[in-house]
Amino acid sequence: MLLWGDGALEFVRTFVYTLQEWEPFSNLWAAASAKLQAGHCPGALAKNQLSAITQSEQWVTSGAKTLFKTVRALEKREDAGKVLKIARDIKEQIDAFQPYLPIVTGLRNAGMRERHWAQVSELVGQDVSPEMEDFTLKNFVSIGMLEHVSKINDIGEKSGKELSIETQLTSMINAWDNMKFDCSEPYRNTQTYILKGADEVIALVDEQIVITQAMQFSPFNKPFKEDIDAWAEKLLYVSECLDGWLKVQRAWMYLQPIFDSPDIMKQLPTEGKKFRLVDSKWRQTMARLHQNGAALQACSMEGLLETWNNANADLDMVQKGLDDYLETKRGAFARFYFLSNDELLEILSQTKDPLRVQPFLSKVFEAMKKLTFTSDLSATQMVSKEGEIIDFVSPVHTTGKNVETWMTEVENQMLAAIREVIKIGVETYIDTPRTEWVLKQPGQVCLNSSQVHWTAEVEEAIDAAALSDYFSKLSDQLMGLVRLVRGDISKLQRMSIGALIVIDVHAKDTVEKMAKDNITDVFSFEWISQLRYYWEVDDRSTENLWVRMVQTPFPYGYEYLGNSFRLVITPLTDMCYMTLMGAQSLNLGGAPAGPAGTGKTETTKDLAKALAKQCVVFNCSPEMDYLMVGKFFKGLASSGAWCCFDEFNRIYIEVLSVIAQQLLQLFTAKQSLESYNDTCELEFDSTLITMKPTFNVFITMNPGYAGRSELPDNLAALFRPMAMMVPDYGLIGEISFYAFGFEKGRHLAKKMVTTFQLCSEQLSAQSHYDYGMRAVKTVIEAAGLNKRQYPEQSESQILLRALRDVNVPKFLKDDLPLFENIISDLFPGARFVFPLLSMSRS
Repeated sequence: MLLWGDGALEFVRTFVYTLQEWEPFSNLWAAASAKLQAGHCPGALAKNQLSAITQSEQWVTSGAKTLFKTVRALEKREDAGKVLKIARDIKEQIDAFQPYLPIVTGLRNAGMRERHWAQVSELVGQDVSPEMEDFTLKNFVSIGMLEHVSKINDIGEKSGKELSIETQLTSMINAWDNMKFDCSEPYRNTQTYILKGADEVIALVDEQIVITQAMQFSPFNKPFKEDIDAWAEKLLYVSECLDGWLKVQRAWMYLQPIFDSPDIMKQLPTEGKKFRLVDSKWRQTMARLHQNGAALQACSMEGLLETWNNANADLDMVQKGLDDYLETKRGAFARFYFLSNDELLEILSQTKDPLRVQPFLSKVFEAMKKLTFTSDLSATQMVSKEGEIIDFVSPVHTTGKNVETWMTEVENQMLAAIREVIKIGVETYIDTPRTEWVLKQPGQVCLNSSQVHWTAEVEEAIDAAALSDYFSKLSDQLMGLVRLVRGDISKLQRMSIGALIVIDVHAKDTVEKMAKDNITDVFSFEWISQLRYYWEVDDRSTENLWVRMVQTPFPYGYEYLGNSFRLVITPLTDMCYMTLMGAQSLNLGGAPAGPAGTGKTETTKDLAKALAKQCVVFNCSPEMDYLMVGKFFKGLASSGAWCCFDEFNRIYIEVLSVIAQQLLQLFTAKQSLESYNDTCELEFDSTLITMKPTFNVFITMNPGYAGRSELPDNLAALFRPMAMMVPDYGLIGEISFYAFGFEKGRHLAKKMVTTFQLCSEQLSAQSHYDYGMRAVKTVIEAAGLNKRQYPEQSESQILLRALRDVNVPKFLKDDLPLFENIISDLFPGARFVFPLLSMSRS
């Protein structure tokens, strides 16, 4: 283009025009060349052998269209002359040969077999076969084959379809030559093998079954019908055999370690015998497969399908016997309902040695890590996860007893031991200075025994109109605990006092509010809306701890809680407590609802701690069915425990409707009982259970989330709703700071919350920035750690360091100057005196 300048475009146009002008001549040349290679005329073509005229067929089929276009193009040219005549001659030759083409294509088909040649011979009245001497098109035309051209073409097409079926059937059979199972390595320590590589075999079987079924319905399958039907029958047998084999394998893999335990074999002799028979057949079959892993040969073995069917029937009976056995054990000890089958079997398989059951204790008793056993295997103490030790009132003898029996006795002794230590705590509280008393008592006693005396003292102060004086006393007690927690005490004692400070701060604030409101009546709502603890005689003429809130009395459960921390009580927490306790008196469940992170589940668990009730938290999923939930309800009703179903509305609406009926049956039976000490028997889910009225069901929900169901009306009516909002970070921070030994808790909490608020407003928005409850908790814990390491430092400096250590590592470079400005404004004049601060700054 650069060389030719403006003439380039004219050249291109001329070149394109030349190509278009030349195209008819090019096409004629190609057609003439093909004619010369195929033969000079139809007569010459007719002399050729049928097996050698592939080019003629291609020339006729493609040349007819090409020459038709060529003739039309040449007719438009005035200078075509002789070229047009040649084109017309070649086209006439093609047109003359076309009637013979069906004979050629029909008899040349690769699927032509003796049966097809016999049909052609019968059609023309003479023997026709590829072995005949004069196997030429001219000969076939002379014997009148042109009169039967349509039928001959049909025979050829039919032979092609039959060849396709024959080829496909052969390829399917050959595909199994390299298909083998992998049984090269033994399965674990069983000295036998399992079926590996079955997925490829299943895929091949399924694919070939579909192809074979299509062949069976084909109109061209007659010559191979017997072979196709036999192959289809074999594939079906292989498929059924493989399904049965894999089903046996799944059951065998689950049951083998169970019946490998001598204890289980002893307790289930009939099922054990059946399993051993199946196990023997399994090992024999897998040993043969190990020698020869050919999949088709292995799965088509005669009698194998019947063997697997019988084995599956036996294993189903074994599984049913095992389920009945586990149901019996769960009925004997209701807490087993909260364990999976695998966990329960692990426990039951260790009946001879109670010491080997200890790792599973925390699954049954949440706060209990282990028991203290004597030389004769009698349990005398329970030990918490934190290392706290509580003596049993009477030893639990485990020798010669089933697990469920002595675990029931452990449960009874746990309840008796907690009742005893709380009674002692209540009695000794008055005679001992409070700061000494808390160091001598278990954590649970510190919280609840002190609450008994707080309740009594508040009511005395209300009657004497001395709430202001009592508030001063509570403030002094709180500061005494704060100073104590900063001292040289053990980790257990620090945890106990920290939890007690959380309760004491709320108690102090409650008294302060009542003093400001000038409360003078112990039946005023401001007072009865609090959780109050009373050591009093119940309807069985026995002294016990009772908890009251508004009009709801509830017996203290004496569940061992260990030395655990308590949730900070905010007005929102109080409101939730009141709603859930009210639901208890109305014979309803509770349903806290709200966004994630608002404390729905934690508040429910903390109320259970306040009442010393076992609370089982269960995360719901769409896979849950009514049978699974029904099993859970059995355990709750039989043990008198609480349950919190997290994200309850993730369950499908159909299942929720059935759950509504199950709950209605249980709540109706509970309503018929007059006392918490009564029990009743009822048939629930085909099982006779003894129901304790202290049980209850709570659900939490995240409304408006994707994939959540609306509760059916009959189910929603069984729960008392409670809306949960964003928690009060300032109040939570204040109380938590007091629990870690800070004296200016309120002042520090205000600074911390303001820091997070300003950061959320001024710093950039990043996905990993967090200013919520988790960040608040992290800063408080970091500050508490610093307080113990540097007790003499200023509390503002300690908080400043915690804020920097927690936040600086996650802030981007551009946000760091802004963060520095925020904390310098909130902490004016604070000096960085900690050695790690320089590292944080860098």
